[in-house]
Amino acid sequence: MENNTGDQRKKNLEKYFDPKGPYAVLRVSQMKRAWKQDNRRELNWWENTYLPMLFSGIILTSKHFFRNLNIHILHLFGLAKKERGSVTYQYPEQKRPLASRLRTRHRLMKREDGSPRCVACMMCETVCPARCIEITAAEHPDPNIEKYPAEFVLDLGKCVYCGFCVEVCPEDAIRMDTSILDIAEYSRESMIYNKKRLME
Repeated sequence: MENNTGDQRKKNLEKYFDPKGPYAVLRVSQMKRAWKQDNRRELNWWENTYLPMLFSGIILTSKHFFRNLNIHILHLFGLAKKERGSVTYQYPEQKRPLASRLRTRHRLMKREDGSPRCVACMMCETVCPARCIEITAAEHPDPNIEKYPAEFVLDLGKCVYCGFCVEVCPEDAIRMDTSILDIAEYSRESMIYNKKRLME
């Protein structure tokens, strides 16, 4: 009985060592890791103190610091204008320039009459991977417009800013171009934006 169990166990383990099997890549990575552990060079006394790495880090940081300091001093005297040093933005008084394609807080586009351009087709709600959009559709009083969102709720606490809702919208009703980055709130409930807040 024990021999049969041992043979069965050996047969189950053979799949991990098959070079053409599904576990071949896993086995190769395990072998590489084991080889690295066996052949790792021992650190000498000086390297065990971690002082070489400490000094190299201080030297690298000092090099960047003094290079930028010298460039900014030269700029004050009108020299080395082509050299560009690192710049610190004094946030929040000084805002950093944002890229035009950056995804920021959402907004709903309006029609001429002030109503949302959304036709409640549910495409943004369907494509959203975080499931943070909830739309309640209703019949529009204008016969030329089929539906409108009676409720449009977007939970920014769940949103992953993937931009799928913007890409999939057939009416260009939702955009992420407000350039508003500071969306921090004191409660989760205040991270939930309704239709009115999204249209402001």
